Amino acid sequence: MSGGVYGGDEVGALVFDIGSFSARAGYAGEDCPKADFPTSLGVLAEEDGGAELAGEQEKAAGRTFYLDTNALHVARAGMELISPLKNGMSWVASFFLCKTAVLTAFANGRATGLVLDSGATHTTAIPVHDGYVLQQGIVKSPLAGDFITMQCRELFQEMTIDITPPYMIAAKEPVREGMPPNWTKKDRLPPVTKSWHTYMCNEVIQDFQASVLQVSDSPYDEQVAAQMPTVHYEMPSGYSTDYGAERLRIPEGLFDPSNVKGLSGNTMLGVGHVVTTSIGMCDIDIRPGLYGSVIVTGGNTLLQGFTERLNRELSQKAPPSMRLKLIASNSSMERRFSPWIGGSILASLGTFQQMWISKQEYEEGGKQSVERKCP
Repeated sequence: MSGGVYGGDEVGALVFDIGSFSARAGYAGEDCPKADFPTSLGVLAEEDGGAELAGEQEKAAGRTFYLDTNALHVARAGMELISPLKNGMSWVASFFLCKTAVLTAFANGRATGLVLDSGATHTTAIPVHDGYVLQQGIVKSPLAGDFITMQCRELFQEMTIDITPPYMIAAKEPVREGMPPNWTKKDRLPPVTKSWHTYMCNEVIQDFQASVLQVSDSPYDEQVAAQMPTVHYEMPSGYSTDYGAERLRIPEGLFDPSNVKGLSGNTMLGVGHVVTTSIGMCDIDIRPGLYGSVIVTGGNTLLQGFTERLNRELSQKAPPSMRLKLIASNSSMERRFSPWIGGSILASLGTFQQMWISKQEYEEGGKQSVERKCP
């Protein structure tokens, strides 16, 4: 979050929530961000000479950067896609940092709770007590959205289904279900990089995930899954088929990693164990407050049946004396944007004006000023 304080006057704040998959930005006090765009950044070593839309590119040190959904979807010869997070950030006149788990708790009207955040790269349980993260209780697992994408990619390889992103397709003919696709490749496609092509393929897979996959309400059983209704899905190339048991088997790995090929005997924790392990690492006095406010957030939790399965597992794992309450917004926007919404609430409070860290203060105190003022 950034903004400034000038002459004692209160000024508005910009709120940024930067995740590994996408970034959100907007004005404090509003109920949703103005912008939601991929965190990935397109990089060209030299200018391609084409006319660009204002705000989509920036030139630096002989390189051209492309940002936002529209700019990234244009096929450009030699454009690599990278994550800019490792390069750090530059702050404007004043800023304030707050951990996403604390902001998620604020967005759900809680100062204490266990925040389960399942995004693209990780599923993390973060205990929050009176507005502060309890570092000793943080538990992280790599079983998240990217893991599901990888499982889907392996499924398509087993079924010999080619993933053809839309940018390659000039036209396609309708075909009968299960028949090979009949499509025409675009003429004069530029020589795109592997990283950009992979990004486009992953978008196809992620649409498949959201449309087809479902988390079983109980531990996966092959016979039960075979009786579940199938879901029809058509690839951009025109290839279409029905998906049955596999649409429940793939997301099962989030809750039971032992069911995943190649992960047998591993030490990764399923979603339910991530939560109970995190709470078990906290003081016994605050565990009731954590079990009583398990807050679910992150785009990966939008998989159909995710919260129902989590609630069932936690009900079985939680001590009988604990009152369990799972808090999960029915709105996909609130589930994805909850850290941003919490930042918007915090930055719109009158007391927030005394919390800013000025550029001068940071230059004088360095990171100690951040550790002192930011929870």
